[in-house]
Amino acid sequence: MGLLGEIGDMMILTGKTMVSAVRPPYPYGGEFALQFLFALKLCWLPLLITSVCINYAVPGIQGAGFLELFGAVDRLGSFYSLASIREFAPLICSIIVAGVAGTAITADLGARKIREELDALQVLGVDPVKNLVVPRFLALMIVTALFDIFAIAAGITGGMAATLTHHAPLGPFFATFLSSGTTTDVWGSLVKCTLFGAIVAIVCCYKGMTASGGAEGVGRAVNQAVVISLMSVAAFNYVFTQTLLATHPEMIVLK
Repeated sequence: MGLLGEIGDMMILTGKTMVSAVRPPYPYGGEFALQFLFALKLCWLPLLITSVCINYAVPGIQGAGFLELFGAVDRLGSFYSLASIREFAPLICSIIVAGVAGTAITADLGARKIREELDALQVLGVDPVKNLVVPRFLALMIVTALFDIFAIAAGITGGMAATLTHHAPLGPFFATFLSSGTTTDVWGSLVKCTLFGAIVAIVCCYKGMTASGGAEGVGRAVNQAVVISLMSVAAFNYVFTQTLLATHPEMIVLK
């Protein structure tokens, strides 16, 4: 199957998943709770460490070092409202969720496909999309949005550490951070992260449900799921960011 064929099948799966999610009955409550807690348990610690380290190193140390050349380290908070809320926090969330929870979903569904469990469910009249894909789709959307708040808070911690490393007070950091950050930044970040979770869920479920070739085929599906998820997230992030800046041009200005 070619690239366009896979994209078309993923779009069809997305439509079926959204319809199945809102159309009664709703037998996936227990599976949704299990998948939500599973993703939460696996991802929170890698997300915490990654968010603090990346935000401390990239916008923190390097950004503060650049601003120090102009004697404007107190403007680091403004830079964080641009870098962390808009870009770093959502991207870190999508990378961690795809690499940890997404791979587990692909491996699980791929193993079921290899053992012909999915075919057995269809023979019994059980819809795999409603009972397997929908709970994972909803769980990753919600958990990724929650992780975005977590990543922003961890990123601010990295910014505080970078500010203290350059022997600057924290008062100006928070003052410029709060003056530059807007509600549009926050809801845009949350919406973006929620859609990132949906993209990761669809790609990983699709690759798992179409795996073939035994255990080796499941391994290939897992690798392909991560790569396709991250490429799709990057492409969607570009379109989303450009659209948001076009509709809210005041966000371009760094106060």
